[in-house]
Amino acid sequence: MTGIRKHRIVVLGAGYAGAAAAGRLVKRLHREDVALTLVNDQPDFVERVRNHQLAVGQDLKHRPFDAIFAGSGVELKIAKVTRVDVDRKAVTVTGTAGEEELGYDTLVYALGSRWNDHGVQGAVEHAHEVASRTGALRLRARLASLAPGRKVLVVGGGLTGVEAVTEIAETRPDLDVALAARGELGDWLSRKGAAHLRKVFGRLGVTAYEHTVIAGVEADQVKTVDGEAIAADVTVWTTGFATHPIAEASGLQVTEGGQIVVDAMMRSVSHPDVYAVGDAGYAMGANDKPLRMSCATGTPMAWQAADAIVSELTGRKQPKVPLRYFNQCISLGRGDGLIQFVTADDTSVERVLTGRMAARYKELICKGAAWNVGNPGATVLARGRRVVRGRAAVEQAA
Repeated sequence: MTGIRKHRIVVLGAGYAGAAAAGRLVKRLHREDVALTLVNDQPDFVERVRNHQLAVGQDLKHRPFDAIFAGSGVELKIAKVTRVDVDRKAVTVTGTAGEEELGYDTLVYALGSRWNDHGVQGAVEHAHEVASRTGALRLRARLASLAPGRKVLVVGGGLTGVEAVTEIAETRPDLDVALAARGELGDWLSRKGAAHLRKVFGRLGVTAYEHTVIAGVEADQVKTVDGEAIAADVTVWTTGFATHPIAEASGLQVTEGGQIVVDAMMRSVSHPDVYAVGDAGYAMGANDKPLRMSCATGTPMAWQAADAIVSELTGRKQPKVPLRYFNQCISLGRGDGLIQFVTADDTSVERVLTGRMAARYKELICKGAAWNVGNPGATVLARGRRVVRGRAAVEQAA
């Protein structure tokens, strides 16, 4: 007797991109045709874009994955991914039950990124990070222990650094808070955007060390490449993100930075049964400009990949939705914000929205992103689309 095995889709990582991909796939594919497994090393969703809020003592809504995907047909595995074998189409994970191997027909790689110390001496030993919930909670405890007048230095003048330093300064006005940036403060913003950022820094009493490159981190100070010492009881490192090394070790084609090179459908250019979304994928946007690592990038990448997979399996036309940017949403504490409008390729234009209205706008975006993850079954079709391609390849004896 011959039966047809379900098409196995494994999604690695349940951040914004991975969770969005899993939710979209389960909405659009028939449960009888597909077995979808979501692997994540934590049991609940981490609102990474709010880690700076967590670090200053704010409590975030708890979103357990077993509740999010209850009744959806997604098999959830709380485990750490330790190996991806693209030749054998297998993933090795380690969880409470020990080591396990998961076979796949289609793999969605969304393991994301972690903080990047750039090899700076002492950063790992002495600096704090807010790229992970663990790091944010560690910083939270350290900040809570600081007496008034102590010095906090945030290293990195990008979005993460700006949001972290303003949140800390607003929450703890009794601390001496500063930011060190390689270039000018807000040099990626428009003239109006940069001017508002400086205004907020002045109001909050944040010191900006511009054109400052940090060469070393110690317990109570940092050293610049020029030999200057900047006192810091707490150093917060926000100088970008690094991808997980598993992708490069798997044999997938990756960039020098370890991102998986993908086509317009988010499909690996070296292994077409693998899709990479979020920070793990290296995709091109408008004007052939690489998409930046961000939630604003990861979620649309996930939608594109999910739609491409559905089209491939159901015999429908491949989607052609160009990935582009509209704005950059920056929180500057709880009562202020900056919405920097941009061109399709993420170049700043003069138009901005600032102040309390911008803060509300940013809050709405954050809530929307979390709602999308937390409600994968909100519009699930009772009977999703049937798989019509590749079924002969998965026939097996019942």
